[in-house]
Amino acid sequence: MWLHLFRPKVSKETKIGFDTATVSSAGGRPENQDAVGYRTCDAATCWALADGLGGHLGGQVASRTAVDAVLASFEKHPSAPLHTHLDSANRAVLHGQKTHSELAHMRTTIAALVASSEAALWAHSGDSRIYWLRGGAIQTRTLDHSVPQRLVEAGEITEDRLRFHEDRARLLHCLGSREELTAPEGGIEGEPQSGDAFLLASDGFWEYVLESEMEEDARASQNSQAWIDALEARLKLRAQADYDNYSAIAVRVALREMER
Repeated sequence: MWLHLFRPKVSKETKIGFDTATVSSAGGRPENQDAVGYRTCDAATCWALADGLGGHLGGQVASRTAVDAVLASFEKHPSAPLHTHLDSANRAVLHGQKTHSELAHMRTTIAALVASSEAALWAHSGDSRIYWLRGGAIQTRTLDHSVPQRLVEAGEITEDRLRFHEDRARLLHCLGSREELTAPEGGIEGEPQSGDAFLLASDGFWEYVLESEMEEDARASQNSQAWIDALEARLKLRAQADYDNYSAIAVRVALREMER
């Protein structure tokens, strides 16, 4: 398989930079149950986003626990497979359920990206998404672990009905739902290229922003902050009074080859 973060060096050294911007808001709700974060270690960076479930307090604790656990695991073992970090987060959420009775039902989605000059890998559980763009066009996105996504795959509903489907909150799995984590991995086949971009987004964010608009704003923006600001502006124009928490992480790649 090609899904490895580190590979032997070649004759040219690639200098890579990641331009990151984040947003996380309570939206129209009394508290924010989303969490975001990122960390750089040993020439690689890990970004993580979580959207908590479980009612008052539970969702907020679950999402923060998951993001912190992913980043701590990455910092301790930066070259480990990505699923190692997500497994650590799942165990942390399960531990919290068992040790605090008021958190017994907490759950959270997770979306994580790890990238270096040699590879970019991602994994997720739940309906928080990861988009990869190249040349301003979406190359792929993760598929939600939700009832509406299954209906799309079965041909029972069209993709455009997924965003506001009545069962969109019904997740098939996420962190804290079982001992054995389901978190499929994906990644770029080959090295990241200058101009590549990634968007990690909770459902409260991507529900209000179309994929065509993600592409349009990516092409029109000079950096990640401008990109995420443009997308958030679209969200605020469309959101209803009691709209959900929303979070996103925008990452853009800049590469330069240097002779050794």
